[in-house]
Amino acid sequence: MCDWKNMIDFFSEDERYYKNTYLEINEVYDEQIEVSLFSSRDEPYEIYFSYGIFYGIIYVDGKKAHSKREEVKSELVKEHHKHKEPTDEFINEFCKKHEVCMPNDILFDRTDIFGF
Repeated sequence: MCDWKNMIDFFSEDERYYKNTYLEINEVYDEQIEVSLFSSRDEPYEIYFSYGIFYGIIYVDGKKAHSKREEVKSELVKEHHKHKEPTDEFINEFCKKHEVCMPNDILFDRTDIFGF
C-alpha cells in the first residue's frame, strides 16, 4: 500500500504564491493522485486535485479546509484502489458532492496577456 508524500519542499517560497493564494500543502499518492491546499486571506481556500483525466478545484471555508482535504484524499484513494482510473460514475458523483469547479487558467493563463 502507498502513502501520501508531502511534495511542498519541491516548491520555492516564491512558487508557493499564486495570484492571491498561498500553497500550504501539496501531496501525491502513488504518483497518480495529487491534492493541494491553497489558502487565501480574503477568499475561500482552494483544494486542487488531479487524478488521471480528472482534475478540478473545490472552494471551501478556511475553517473546514483541512477536514475537507482529508475527505477528498480518502475518496480519491478509495476509487484508485477499486479501479486505478476514475470512472465516469465516480467523476459525476464526486463533482456533485463537492461542487467541483473547472480551473479556468489551468490550460491558458491570460493574465500576462491582458495585464491583470
